Amino acid sequence: MSLAKTRIAARLLAVAALAALTAGCFQPMYAERTDGTPALREKLMGVEIPPVDKPNASREARIGVEIRNALAFKLYGTATGVPPTHRLVLRFYTSRSSLMIDPNTALPTGENVGIDAQYNLIEIASNKSVMTGSTFARVSYDIPGSYQRFSRSRAFRDAEDRAAQEIAENIQTRLASFFVAGT
Repeated sequence: MSLAKTRIAARLLAVAALAALTAGCFQPMYAERTDGTPALREKLMGVEIPPVDKPNASREARIGVEIRNALAFKLYGTATGVPPTHRLVLRFYTSRSSLMIDPNTALPTGENVGIDAQYNLIEIASNKSVMTGSTFARVSYDIPGSYQRFSRSRAFRDAEDRAAQEIAENIQTRLASFFVAGT
């Protein structure tokens, strides 16, 4: 056996040994527990999401409903009936900016929608904050024609919905981490 083949075999053996040593450390986040502790799914189903405090019939109220519905679906799925153990209070702010301007018409051809969200997880039993955090989403969209108002409005709304989905995904991931690791 040549020296090069011996080195490759030694490296492969070292990688296999390290993999065997760390195999017991890995634990799937959504795995069912056999020791009687509640699984992550049950912990997430105990999070209550009250309505976001925004003026009725405003654009931000619609975004608040979109974030809340997306987050509820990510946390609960279609399950119901679990008494809440935590309450998640959300606050967010939106922004809109033009990215590109058509030099002939001076109208925007590309815009950016932004959502900055803060959240606070409160334990209901003690009414104490156990976790706070913030997240953001920036989504760009193209305006198909400078004089097509409906298409611009629809593209803007779709971008808001995509940003709301991203915010909900970020918060759900952070909550899952909190309930698994406790930090």
